[in-house]
Amino acid sequence: MGKIKTHKASAKRFSVTANGKVKMFHSSHRHNTGNKSAKRIRHLRSSALVQGKMADNLKALVK
Repeated sequence: MGKIKTHKASAKRFSVTANGKVKMFHSSHRHNTGNKSAKRIRHLRSSALVQGKMADNLKALVK
């Protein structure tokens, strides 16, 4: 039986936590930060969890 290869582009952007949740970092944090408020940039720094069916699809790609 064949194995599913890791999707490398997704593996660089998402990670699976020990409890099986998919963690991501927010986009829009690197460029044009002078146009964004300090509050917006501060919230974009933190990570977030992917919800729903998208998380199931990403788990298959990252594992």
